[in-house]
Amino acid sequence: MTFVSRLAFLLLPLSVFLLQSVSAQTMDSKKLLSEPKTYVGSEVCKTCHLEHYDAWKRTLHSKMLQDVSKNEDVIVTELDQAVMKEDFKKIEKKLKTPLDQVYFPKREDVMYTIGSQWKQRYLVKKDGTYYIAPTQFNIDTGRWVNYHDHDWDKRPWLKKCGGCHATGVDLEKETFLEPGVGCESCHGPGSHHASLPATETFKKRATIVNPSKLTGGVATQICGSCHNRGKATKFKGAGWPVGYRPGKALETYYKSIEIGDKHLYASGLSKGHHQQYIDWKKSRHADSGVNCMSCHVVHQLGNPLFKSKTKLEGDKLCTSCHEQVANVGAHSVHSFGNCANCHMPRIAKSAESGDIRSHVFTALLPKDTIETGVPNSCQTCHKHKDEDPADLQKRWDALTTRRAPAGEMVKANQ
Repeated sequence: MTFVSRLAFLLLPLSVFLLQSVSAQTMDSKKLLSEPKTYVGSEVCKTCHLEHYDAWKRTLHSKMLQDVSKNEDVIVTELDQAVMKEDFKKIEKKLKTPLDQVYFPKREDVMYTIGSQWKQRYLVKKDGTYYIAPTQFNIDTGRWVNYHDHDWDKRPWLKKCGGCHATGVDLEKETFLEPGVGCESCHGPGSHHASLPATETFKKRATIVNPSKLTGGVATQICGSCHNRGKATKFKGAGWPVGYRPGKALETYYKSIEIGDKHLYASGLSKGHHQQYIDWKKSRHADSGVNCMSCHVVHQLGNPLFKSKTKLEGDKLCTSCHEQVANVGAHSVHSFGNCANCHMPRIAKSAESGDIRSHVFTALLPKDTIETGVPNSCQTCHKHKDEDPADLQKRWDALTTRRAPAGEMVKANQ
């Protein structure tokens, strides 16, 4: 018997075993795909997508909700009740509850933290249900302010907010699988995808949502499912789109707020945080097919540390699409500024007034302030902040009005 023949003889049992294994996997996959999809958690996703997982861990999405029992350092300040009460005394007129009746949580009461960039709120449990404590710490200013001090324990967190703070929320069981905005918040439940063997390449791909391969409108609605404000259509009283999954039409599950709501200016622009989708829909970007992922990255490999996770830094992002051909009008005197300061003015509030940018992508003029009360781009600059809007508008008009040409028409030589 030749060497090749001997080798083939020895490898035959292994070949049969591998064929049987593949066959068994195929049989198992048919059973698996017949079962409902469930959430498995980002730690499972990490086993195959380590670099994406590592990049995601450095985003605010991963830090939206953090477990204090696993890491006490996620609390960014001291929960000193004396300091809390002192700060609350300064805003006592704004409180709807007498100061001596306000609930101030102790360290041992806090189970999860919410947020760590602009502000931090604290999740506590009362009678088996999660609630957001009525004390909010504003990080930039270092002060404590109230949050629903009069009805905080009438607002179950999972129902009002949970679906955008945690992954795999089950309102019937009052549970969630994973704190934070995990992989499956944007890609959908991953049980099928994680369980299918690598040999089932195309079936495996078909079991998970890849936003970059969806049509632009549907993909953007994934972001809009949380960067939004309104109410659920499938679950009464819920503040997030219960039943929605990535790749579906958001409007079926959620109704955004409209003009007249206290979180919008009279012009319809956003006053509040997590409303970028509402603004974007009003913008020319939306009409032109420029969506969230055109500017932002979620887990780009290498993960450049630009603020807000933009693909490029500052004006480089804007000028990658917009070419400035002439320094005329406002652009002639604002070479020291940048695109965002005028076209994305800080008019919305997360923790303190004006700490969030507008996403309508249009410069707001002093006349907009006069007509609707919305802050304007000019007065968000320190140079003009105390000036009269009417006077500023006159100067704007003089600067941007194109004057008729003077002189005689000269005919070209024949």
